[in-house]
Amino acid sequence: MVSKGWTKGTIEDIAKVTSGGTPSRAKDSYWNGHIPWVTTSEVKFGVIADAEQKITQEGLDNSSAKLFPKDTILMAMYGQGKTRGQVAKLGIEASTNQACAALLLHKEHDVEYYYQFLTSQYENIRDLANSGGQQNLSAGIIKGIHVPIPPLPEQLKIAKILSTWDKAITTTEKLIATSKQQKKALMQPLLTGKKRLINPDTGKAFEGEWEYVRAGDIFSTRSNKKHNSDLPILAITQDQGAIPRELIDYNVSVTIDSISGYKVVEVGDFIISLRSFQGGIEYSKYKGICSPAYVILYPTTEISDAFYKYHLKSHPFIQAMKSRLEGIRDGKIISYKYFSEIKLPKPSLEEQQKIASVLTSADKEIGLLETKLAHLKYEKKALMQQLLTGRRRVKLQSKECIV
Repeated sequence: MVSKGWTKGTIEDIAKVTSGGTPSRAKDSYWNGHIPWVTTSEVKFGVIADAEQKITQEGLDNSSAKLFPKDTILMAMYGQGKTRGQVAKLGIEASTNQACAALLLHKEHDVEYYYQFLTSQYENIRDLANSGGQQNLSAGIIKGIHVPIPPLPEQLKIAKILSTWDKAITTTEKLIATSKQQKKALMQPLLTGKKRLINPDTGKAFEGEWEYVRAGDIFSTRSNKKHNSDLPILAITQDQGAIPRELIDYNVSVTIDSISGYKVVEVGDFIISLRSFQGGIEYSKYKGICSPAYVILYPTTEISDAFYKYHLKSHPFIQAMKSRLEGIRDGKIISYKYFSEIKLPKPSLEEQQKIASVLTSADKEIGLLETKLAHLKYEKKALMQQLLTGRRRVKLQSKECIV
């Protein structure tokens, strides 16, 4: 059923569909020119303002590459991972490779409206590519995509509303990126003692050189396997630390027998992956069990868990651990022995706590912004489902859009 005043059609009814090409790589004179040449890796839901690669006018003239105008909608016809089916708008004149479909809308249709619509149809479009074993999109498939066709004034109003949400989303994403950068800039000087904070007890900056001790003087290891398999199984992740598997999408099945040798993890333990050390050492705020392929650490002296949670995932510490790995026979496995010999900073407990509080506050600010971003995206998605299908109509009589 279509809304009153709307019609149904296909992409072919509203746009010319074509694609680009690739100048010969054997001709140096075809490359490193001034004409942007877009590939599918750059087609990812946004406005394209430049391209990583450039071709020359000679390359454009002697290949199937074409120069597309600003506001052309691009769709990735194939590519790795999530690329296929993603769309973008050209914010500049640019050429593309043959894996990008270019949608040149007829003048009676609004680019922003159909960009938003195709964005909302991403998963459905990918399903079209998978039908019948077909793993790629083609110009024929794209031409046949069904689209609603509202009157142009309504297209414009809907696009204006959704672009307002996009601006809010973009602003929030920039705030998150800035906050993360500020936190990153704080971490290294704070975690190495180069920047000292104010001691709330004295009103002056903390003083004195930091003590550096062997990691083994702060942390010991245990391998407690005494459990009845009734504790939650923990997944050891780089972004959330140790977390019960049921809280994330973790589909590895286990049996009672296979987990009998799992190690008990207590709240406040730190965990080293024996074979993967890209993200540092993880922290657990849960009690549970984990694979014996992990080293379980626990503090043997009074520390600020949060201070070491940050330090043991910091870049300098990760680099120090990697340097230890280079001396191990197969270059991959790390054990408590190697960890225990690394030097760790040990400022006063009060300074540890102050540093941790500053970084925790930064994380909380980032978390609030990320929650806001998730809400904005959810609300926009719900609005798209209503507006782009005509289930909810806009009023056109006033200067402003009223939904």
